[in-house]
Amino acid sequence: MTRRRAVVGGVIVVLGASLAAWAVAYPQGAFTATVVRALADCCAAATLGLAVVPMLDTDRYRDDLAQRAARPLAWAAGSWLLAELCRVAVGAAGAAAVPVWRVGLGTTADFATVTSAGRSSLFGTVAAALVLGVALVAARTPSAAVAAAGITAVGLVARTVGGHMSASAVGAVAIGLHVLAAAVWCGTLAALVLTVGHRGQWARVLPRFSDLSLVCVIALLIGGFIGALVAMSSLAQVFATGYGRVLLIKIVLTVVLLVLARRNRGRWLPAAKSHRVTAETSLSRSLTELAIMVVALTMAGALSVTG
Repeated sequence: MTRRRAVVGGVIVVLGASLAAWAVAYPQGAFTATVVRALADCCAAATLGLAVVPMLDTDRYRDDLAQRAARPLAWAAGSWLLAELCRVAVGAAGAAAVPVWRVGLGTTADFATVTSAGRSSLFGTVAAALVLGVALVAARTPSAAVAAAGITAVGLVARTVGGHMSASAVGAVAIGLHVLAAAVWCGTLAALVLTVGHRGQWARVLPRFSDLSLVCVIALLIGGFIGALVAMSSLAQVFATGYGRVLLIKIVLTVVLLVLARRNRGRWLPAAKSHRVTAETSLSRSLTELAIMVVALTMAGALSVTG
């Protein structure tokens, strides 16, 4: 029940953060496009994390964690697929300058195949459908988890390179690295929230997640810094444009996450390793960090649709 409330709470956080991003970027922002993009990004990150999380446990318990992740993985992939389909429809409506409920199949198909933004959405849709198929049909084995993680990673990078910053090769690669690192970091923490059930399990998986998140943070910072340099020609754009203002909020949130992660690495991690914190405490701390991550992901989604 707690985990269901966490999912509902995550959706509410996305809606609230999307509204804030639209207000900050006004008149350049797009609320509906931000919501569907942010939901797609969050679902994709959760899908990737649920595919990766069994690898964090020891060999003895890995199959058990894979079984616990199987059902959430199918739900996450299905939600990702639905969000990507909505993103195609919203994008087609925006390109045709008509309400989304008046977009025809022909217009949607043209948008998905002719425009770079549409093709990026198509990449995400295909990847989500493939991962959903793996989750529903394939046995929950290490090879299936690797396949799901690989497909999700390729889908995430391809939709980023094919859409946002597609005009710049350097910017596309940098943002692709940034997005993948963020998805692994945030998605794996979400997967821990959805699958880890007791103190002993937290003691086993949290140290490995901490090591993984350190690598992700380094890649995220490098990719984000290069991407920001490519996207903005001057420092004045940070305050003069909607894109810049949303980017500034995202940077502040990233700093907050880094401070929180450092604090958790120094206090929570040693306590969890020595079984000195309850599973409920670990879950609560994870949810706090995850809520900030969801806001940051929403701001990143807003950047991708802000002119």
